Amino acid sequence: MSPFARPVGARTLAGRAAAGGVAAEVLRARLAEPGARLLLLVPDPHTRFAMVELSAPFAAEVLDDGYGVCSYVLAWTPDRDPLPVPDDGALARYLGGFGDLVTTPDPASAVALDERVWAVVGDVAWPDGEPAAVAPRTVLRGQLAALEELGLAPSVGIEHEVVFRDPGGEPLTAHGVDYAVGGTEPMAALLGDLRSTLDGVCLGVESARAECHPGQYEIVLRHRDALSACDDSLLLRMVVRRVAAGHGVLADYSAAPAPGQGNSGHVHLSLSTTDGLPIGAGLSGPLAGFLAGVLRYARALTPVWAPTWNSYARLRTAPFSPRVLRWGTDDRTASVRLAGTGAGQRLEFRFAGADAAPHLVVAALLAAGRAGIAEGLVPPPAGQVTGELAATPWEALAAFEDEAPKLLGEDVAELIAALLRAEIDAGLDAVTDWQRTRSALRS
Repeated sequence: MSPFARPVGARTLAGRAAAGGVAAEVLRARLAEPGARLLLLVPDPHTRFAMVELSAPFAAEVLDDGYGVCSYVLAWTPDRDPLPVPDDGALARYLGGFGDLVTTPDPASAVALDERVWAVVGDVAWPDGEPAAVAPRTVLRGQLAALEELGLAPSVGIEHEVVFRDPGGEPLTAHGVDYAVGGTEPMAALLGDLRSTLDGVCLGVESARAECHPGQYEIVLRHRDALSACDDSLLLRMVVRRVAAGHGVLADYSAAPAPGQGNSGHVHLSLSTTDGLPIGAGLSGPLAGFLAGVLRYARALTPVWAPTWNSYARLRTAPFSPRVLRWGTDDRTASVRLAGTGAGQRLEFRFAGADAAPHLVVAALLAAGRAGIAEGLVPPPAGQVTGELAATPWEALAAFEDEAPKLLGEDVAELIAALLRAEIDAGLDAVTDWQRTRSALRS
C-alpha cells in the first residue's frame, strides 16, 4: 500500500500520526528532487483552501520547520476582507497586525497532483506553538480527541454535488440526469479527464454518477478517518474545479444552484471503538445517543450546515433537502437516514449544503453526538418530528448564539456567528435582478 493511501474506516489521531510519520520520509525524498513543488494548504471557513506554493529544495525543509501564513485567513470574508469584529473579542487576535501563523504540513494528507507537484494540508498554530483555536482543522481535531476520551472513533464519508456550467452559465445538460447514461454526453469529455486525473491523484474514489438536476454530478470518496474525509473532500473539489476550468467549464458548488434545486453535502458517519471494533448493528448504545444528540442540537447548529444566503434557498427544496428534523431507516426524505446493514450500518446526516465547510460540519456533528452520549439521550421513534432547522439566517443566528458556545467553544462560536452576520450584511447591501424585477412589478 502507498504510504499516502487513505485506509478505509475509522482511525485514531495517534494511528493517523503514525501513518504520517511513514509518509513524511517518502515525501521528504520526493520534495528534495529538482523541480519539485509543494502546495501547502490551510482550510479556511469558506469551503476552500488558502495556499502557499513552495519550490525545491526549500519545500523539504518546511516539513520540519513549517511555514508562515497570515492569520487573517481564518477570519476573513469570502472576498478576503477581514471580518468586522469587536476589538476586544477573540477574533481580534487574528486581525490585529496581520501576523503569521506557523503552518505545519500533515504528511498523511499528501497527494501527488502530478509527477513533481505535491499538495499537503497543514495545521496552524501561533508562533509559541498554541494551536489556532478557530482553524477548522483544529476544531475538528479537538472534537475527535474528546470523542476518543469516550473510547470512540468515527469513520466518515462526505458526498458533495456539483453543477457543471458552460461559459454562459448554463448547465451542461438541459434536463435532470439522475442515474442517467444517455443525456450525459455533453459532460463526457470533462468526466473522462476527471476520471483519469483522480485515478492519478489516488484519493480513493468509490463511485460517480449523474444527479437529478441539469448538469449535476456527484463523485463519492470511500469512507475514512474524519480528518482525511474532510481534507480529501476539499482536495477533490480543487481537482474538479481545475479540470473543469481546462474545459472552459465552471464547477458550481452553491447550495441552491437554481430555485427548487440543491447541491448537498451529506455526511455518512459510523462509530468504532478506538481499538478498531465497529459498534454493533442496530440503533442502540453509543450510536443511539449520538443520533439523539444531533437531533437535539441540529437547529442550534444551523449556521454550520447553512452558512450562506443561498443555503436557506436550498433548505426550501424538500423532500431531499429536509428542514424538518426526524430520522428514518433508509429514508432519503428524512433529515437523518439510517443506512446500511451489519458492520456497514451508518447514519447519513442530510442537513448541510455543498457550501458548508466540511471540517466544521463534521466537528459540529461530533460535538452534538458526543453531548447526546454524555447526556444519556434516547432517540425518538423513527419518523417522529422533533423540530426544524432554522428557516432564515436571523433565526439561525438567534438559535446558535443560545446553545453553540457550550458545544463548540466560545472562540469557534464567535467566528461562526461573525461569519453569518457578515453574510447577512453583504446580502442586505446587495441590489439584485430579483429586487429590480419586484420593484418594476410595483410600478
